[in-house]
Amino acid sequence: MSQWLTLSRAARLIGVPRGELQREIREGRLPANDGMVSTAGLLALYPRLSLEESGAFERVARVKEEAFGRRVLERALPGREVLAQRLFEQSQELADARRHLSRYHDLVVALHQRIDASAQATEAPATLADLRSFLERGLADVLATETVDPLAIMDDMLKVVSSHVTVRPSGREFFVEGRDTLLQAGLKAGLKLNYGCGNGTCGLCKARVVAGQVTKVAPHDYPLSDAERLQGHVLLCVHGAASSEIVLESLEAAGPGDIPEQQIAVRVRSVKPLGVDTLHVHLQTPRTMRLRFLAGQSATLSAAAGGREAHGTYAIASCPCDERNLHFHVPRADTDPFAALLFDGALTVNATVNLSGPVGDFVFWESERRLAFLACDTGFAPIKSLIEHAMAVDAAESIALGWLATRVDGHYLANQCRAWAEAFDQFRYVPVSDPDPAAGASALVATMEAVRPLAACDVYVAGPAPFVAAATAALAAAGVPAGQTYAAIA
Repeated sequence: MSQWLTLSRAARLIGVPRGELQREIREGRLPANDGMVSTAGLLALYPRLSLEESGAFERVARVKEEAFGRRVLERALPGREVLAQRLFEQSQELADARRHLSRYHDLVVALHQRIDASAQATEAPATLADLRSFLERGLADVLATETVDPLAIMDDMLKVVSSHVTVRPSGREFFVEGRDTLLQAGLKAGLKLNYGCGNGTCGLCKARVVAGQVTKVAPHDYPLSDAERLQGHVLLCVHGAASSEIVLESLEAAGPGDIPEQQIAVRVRSVKPLGVDTLHVHLQTPRTMRLRFLAGQSATLSAAAGGREAHGTYAIASCPCDERNLHFHVPRADTDPFAALLFDGALTVNATVNLSGPVGDFVFWESERRLAFLACDTGFAPIKSLIEHAMAVDAAESIALGWLATRVDGHYLANQCRAWAEAFDQFRYVPVSDPDPAAGASALVATMEAVRPLAACDVYVAGPAPFVAAATAALAAAGVPAGQTYAAIA
């Protein structure tokens, strides 16, 4: 019997991007019902998932190239207590199914007995005999020869090693794996959940469990009232998933306006050169305070060293899924005193830097369109954050990145871009060099247009002002609607 799955679970189950399934639905190749797809429809569209005609366990073992088995083995198992609870829940579901089957069998047997009684009193026994024969064949078909749904079996196996969480009222979904807390898993999946300390002190990540079971994995100091406990409220940062399906009730940030500005004293973990004129700065927040931000946003850094005080605002070049470890790409600039401190070596490992932020409305806006990113020099920093976020939320069926370098070390993370292109079939990387940011922007847009029609994409542009102005003008000339272009001077 075919089962209905959400797009997120179906994509995870067969190992394809969620955007690919959305495209198949739009083009009419994959039937859908209220946002759900059937295992039968998936098997018809992806015949490579068909299993050999043998016993049920042999069928599961013989998935083509054993791709599913490898995916299961590669996943980190959760803790023993959580795994035991999930297995217990699975056994309960199996017991329920057996009870239903037993009752169904008893009902048919009772009907069979009534037919026997009626046959002795009727004048048309042959007709009743035919009915009895029909029911016997139907019962045999149901109980003995019903086709096994391989995707349903695989889905049951995945439920043991990962938990599927739905968040209301947004309807967003994510999976909890290994020893991740609900908060950690949600952030890794790109959700804009509310949180603060991340260790059970502030209570900002409080949410209500509507369905399913969670388990406490760490102590917390924030006191929940008796009424809150009775209503199912928990702290996401200290609870993990105990059941395979969970429904949470929690508000999420809709945009930059929902993210409060924070003041945090952070430590310098490392300062390393990315090129002759570009430094990679790794800062880390205290364990008791994390920076909540959206991909693409910036932060202001200030410090005092060697008798000098300086500050500067830079785009955060890392994904919000790791809110403690913050990365920045700082270019050398005579007009930037904070950059001078870094390039002079005045800020060393473990030095304290005061961080204020996040700031900026250059963030990711979800849609079903393809994604294109245009960066110039260190404008790649916010673009990198956006790309990592888009990958985390599986936001698009394809991504194209164009990067203009106006100086010698302008493509300072070209290896990272090439690695993305090699790892993802639908990722294209286009590097361009030109000392003039405006002329280079026009050339970059033309090159990108030849790779992929940009009018069908949401386009994100980041770099110096001349580059942004020229790129947005070239995009408009290429037919990209103004509502599909997002730009920031970086």
